[in-house]
Amino acid sequence: MLLHLVPEFDLQKDVGPWLAARGWAAALGTSENLSSLYIVNIERNGKVIYTWKGNQRNTHIGLYDLQTKQNEHLYMFERDLHIISCSVNNERTLLAVSFRQYTEEERVSRLLQSVSKYLTLLIEIHPINNVRVLKAVDSCVRVQFLYPVEGRSTSTESRLLLVSEDKYIEQFDIVVAEEEHKVVIQNSGQLPRARVADDLIWAQWDMMEQRLFYIVPKESKSTLKCIQFYPDENFNSILESHLDISVNDTQFKLVNFGYDDCQNQDVASKSLNLQIFASKAGGLCVCCSLPSDTPHEIMYSIYFLHKGYNKTFTVSLERTESHQLKEVAFMNLGEDARIDILQNSSIRSLLLSIVLDCQEGSMYTVSISDTALLQLLQNSKRDSERLAALHCALLYFQHTEDLEMQIIWWISENLSTCLSFDPIQEFIIASLYCRMCPEAHNLDKLLPYTSLLDWIGIIPGVTCATDIISLPVLEFQNSKGFWEKLNSNLESVKYAEPHLHYHNNVLRREWCNLSEEIEERTTTAYLRNIFENAKKVLSHLDTWDSEERLMPLFQEEDYQQQLLMGLMVAQLKDHLMRHLQYVGKKKIDQIVLDYVANLLNLVHRIMKEVWRKYQLHSCIFCFGERGGAGEFAVFHVMSRILEAANGMCLPLPPGFHTLHLGLGVRCLPLHTLLHYIDSGVLHLTETCVRKLLKDLDDTEENEKLKFSIVMRLPEALGQKVRQFWNHPINAHVMARKYVKLLLEKLGNRQCSRPVPERLAVPVEFLPLNYLTNILAEIENQGVHPYEKQDHVNVRFVEETALKHTMTLLGLKYS
Repeated sequence: MLLHLVPEFDLQKDVGPWLAARGWAAALGTSENLSSLYIVNIERNGKVIYTWKGNQRNTHIGLYDLQTKQNEHLYMFERDLHIISCSVNNERTLLAVSFRQYTEEERVSRLLQSVSKYLTLLIEIHPINNVRVLKAVDSCVRVQFLYPVEGRSTSTESRLLLVSEDKYIEQFDIVVAEEEHKVVIQNSGQLPRARVADDLIWAQWDMMEQRLFYIVPKESKSTLKCIQFYPDENFNSILESHLDISVNDTQFKLVNFGYDDCQNQDVASKSLNLQIFASKAGGLCVCCSLPSDTPHEIMYSIYFLHKGYNKTFTVSLERTESHQLKEVAFMNLGEDARIDILQNSSIRSLLLSIVLDCQEGSMYTVSISDTALLQLLQNSKRDSERLAALHCALLYFQHTEDLEMQIIWWISENLSTCLSFDPIQEFIIASLYCRMCPEAHNLDKLLPYTSLLDWIGIIPGVTCATDIISLPVLEFQNSKGFWEKLNSNLESVKYAEPHLHYHNNVLRREWCNLSEEIEERTTTAYLRNIFENAKKVLSHLDTWDSEERLMPLFQEEDYQQQLLMGLMVAQLKDHLMRHLQYVGKKKIDQIVLDYVANLLNLVHRIMKEVWRKYQLHSCIFCFGERGGAGEFAVFHVMSRILEAANGMCLPLPPGFHTLHLGLGVRCLPLHTLLHYIDSGVLHLTETCVRKLLKDLDDTEENEKLKFSIVMRLPEALGQKVRQFWNHPINAHVMARKYVKLLLEKLGNRQCSRPVPERLAVPVEFLPLNYLTNILAEIENQGVHPYEKQDHVNVRFVEETALKHTMTLLGLKYS
């Protein structure tokens, strides 16, 4: 099971023994009395209010404290009543109760038509004293005390909300006084009250933040409103938003205003199945299940009010028993998952990561099981489930060392099984997102969280349509916390560019252009600044990363990768500066350096874990023997890392190409190695080629390898490393290239005077004499292709030509 449920409260286990010990419910074990024990409400401080029938059919109300694990008896009615709603104030001095006095049949049989069907009372319970009637009506009423902020001292004033099925909400102000060790209501006449909302068809109570969301129908659309209640003030209407939700023939429904176990299921099916979730970061979502005309299909919409769009999902159910699904349950768990042991129709989401099973009277703390999540990642055959599990693991478990290792091992084994996404790209981008977003507010809107441009086709049987919606209107002054963050999110949406998340589409083009300047050895102030950015990244990485690294990672110069690093720093900095002006340049510089340094470290982390998985040494960098199966597996992973980085234009740690090429030389046959080099999979680096030329002896097979490598070297790199191979073939290549460059630079110049012989003993070979004379003349004119390599000159060319000719003729040269 993906979700790990820890029981926090169970009526039968936590309340049953306590009742039996006091003789209040001796027959609690009978099925009749078991059904009479049920949860009525859960208050903001976590105290659970429940009711049960006593031995004499009395109706009791009790309270269970989740922190102290203690029960408390609050009140008893000497009648058999059905409690509909109940709430106790923070000081536990007042109790509000709403109950049904008689059913319609009972009223008719007893000729009680003039007696109200429902009654709402306000009771003094410290100690039990007076009772006041708040409502005597034929419609159901729900009650809920408002709670002050935590840590506030005891108050003499309480506020109570009354929610009527007649589609209005009132607030009662109650002042109490302490008289002779008892607390009594001070108001002698009617209690002061104020109308909070009218004409609503749906309402949701947010107990933690003391907010009331409700919907008022208006013609074809409906309007969502929110009222914020304050601990020391009255209440303010703070939000209004138009929703494109049909409310025709919709029954009145309340969410989180207590839990009525006898709620009419037919009425519930005709009610608006809607719930609102708010995040601490200022996110506000409306989740609504829509009726579908197609059998075995479910539709639901999520209105992202803080982002200005709505997503409607259509889900084709695989199981034929889909008619058993009474409604879609929306839960505030942070991640979506199925809870098989709970009944869908009875699930209520109370607080973050807490759910209540109303039918069973049980409450659970819900967390995501890391073991089950990894099993889903490892055993699932669907890309959609793998992708969800991967992102969920990285986000929820905050990249713990062991979990990260297991994910990397899974990636190394499943590089070719994920068809619709690249697991390396998703691991790197999602990990960066999770690491960096806490650094600054609104950073989550600016950094990429996935490598995928869209989700079309990722989840089979699920389609998604996106629509732009109008932004909600906020009305408040000097509001802090959630509302301030929501307002900031809305302002970002108003002035946002079409593509707010950073994208590397410009980075690749700029990198290619500047790469040409580097090859031409052009140095500009802009280029110097770019390379300075790269140095800062590498220096920054050194300051907070002391783990042992794979040689030669981060130990050599790689101008192409440093260029890409520096460009990413510059472009990401510009992107953040446009949207995070309030953060400040110094903080943005720090964020950008952290981002690119973390990127490089993640690549190193993947490689290190793969090295550990296949039990390789810290560095496989010896060409004297062939590589084994483990090295080939690591080589394959490195090839996929390179492919992933190229696909998203991400920099790699300097030294990556050297290590990759070294493994390629050890693991690949010559024709495959050369194919990888020619196709750009393997990059020839100075460190690796120099070591290869120096370490390998000149057997026939090694000569073929060296010559193939030498012939593929770029000119600038070839000049540096050829001197490390003391072989006639290499000398021949160097001489030919020198002659070619000299003649190219000669152009239309003509020799103006004779040139003395280059050797002490003239060679009687006129073509060679003529060539050396021409080359000497060019050298005398100051043309030197290899200014920094004086050992290559006309004399070297002449000697090499003679040696090569004598070798071909089978003669001995002295």
